[in-house]
This record gives sequence, structure tokens and C-alpha cells, in this order.
Amino acid sequence: MNYKRRIPVEFNHCDPAGIVFYPRYLEMTNSVVENFFREMMDYPFARMMAEGVGTPTVKLEMDFKAPSRLGDVLDWTLEVRRLGRSSAKVRITAEGEGKLRLQGHVTLVFASLTGKAMPWPDPIWSRLETMRQREPNEPA
Repeated sequence: MNYKRRIPVEFNHCDPAGIVFYPRYLEMTNSVVENFFREMMDYPFARMMAEGVGTPTVKLEMDFKAPSRLGDVLDWTLEVRRLGRSSAKVRITAEGEGKLRLQGHVTLVFASLTGKAMPWPDPIWSRLETMRQREPNEPA
């Protein structure tokens, strides 16, 4: 199962030419991750912070395939690709008008606010595992 979210390209996302400035894509990526945890994991960032934990990004790889412009609506998809004891690698894509705009991978680590990695809480790990997309040659 994938998580999907639509994000319209707004004026604040764009450079003077009206094209999304690439760091804004990364802000949108973070918004997709944050809303994924709130909507799919029932574990909003506010709750994590109150519990003294978080999911910092430790690795980010992004390929920008085509520009997006003011007024475009981007359809974002998050797929859980790998799941470890305290980490998760997710694939992120954004499409607009049927055209791939960006794709990449984000590695998240469940950690204390001091930065020490911790095992995922059992309910969260179970939900992530349920959503994980296996590679075609990967054993179940």
C-alpha cells in the first residue's frame, strides 16, 4: 500500500521564473513524510516530539526529472521500501499532469531527540511492515 498526497505549487515554492526552487521540493518531501506518519501511522510529529523522539532524515537522494510551475498540482507518492529495526527507506515520487517531476529515496531513523537511534515502537513497526513494498526478487 502506498501513501498519496496532492500538493499545489504555490507562489512561495517558486523562484522568480515561476519554477519550483529545488529546496522547496525537499520541504514538500518532508511534508509528505510528516503527513504519512500522522495519517497512516497515527503517530504525528507533535506526539513524537512530546514523547522525546523523532524521525530525522539521515540520507536523501533525489532526481529532478522535470520542472514544476506555479499553479501545477503535484501528486506525491510515498512507498516504504526497506524497514530495519530503527530505520526505514522510503521511495518518494511526484507527478504533475502525468509527467514525473521528481523521484528519490529518503532514509529515516527513529531516534531520541538527542539523536540516539532507537527501535521502532512495535505498533509503528507493524504498520510500516504492512505497507512495505517488496522488491520483485526479495523473499517474503
